[in-house]
Amino acid sequence: MVYKVCGYIPDNSNINQSKTYLNDQTFLMYRMLTQYRSKRKITGGRYKKYRGKRLYETARIASLTKLGKTRLSKIQTLGGNSKNRLLREEFANVVDPKTNKAKKTKIKTILENPANRHYVRRNIMTKGTVIDTELGKAKITSRPGQDGTVNAVLIS
Repeated sequence: MVYKVCGYIPDNSNINQSKTYLNDQTFLMYRMLTQYRSKRKITGGRYKKYRGKRLYETARIASLTKLGKTRLSKIQTLGGNSKNRLLREEFANVVDPKTNKAKKTKIKTILENPANRHYVRRNIMTKGTVIDTELGKAKITSRPGQDGTVNAVLIS
């Protein structure tokens, strides 16, 4: 996680972190995000560390795709590949299951999100989110932060 704090940052020796001093009297504190296993067992005991973290285990901060004018971000992935991250989107490719036709429609608002109930008021889209479009209610079937598009299926 990246934090910008003015002034003094206390030293937490139990957290693996590095500090960088910037020109404008701010500190940048960074801790490596990882998808490595937990340090603790279910019982509360600690696992013995038998190796360090690997590059392929590193994680990124979630893109949290919002409703708004389309904005994409291109990121580099392992193997020299690239991935489009959708930061904001105002249109969705909606499929009508009765006619099996797809149409690009404008997203009016977000109705519900099974990932997090607070994402609704923040207008954040994830897979499984129910959106209100010009054609009616639709459920998002793609992963906007991973795929770079919003695909949905009409539910009413």
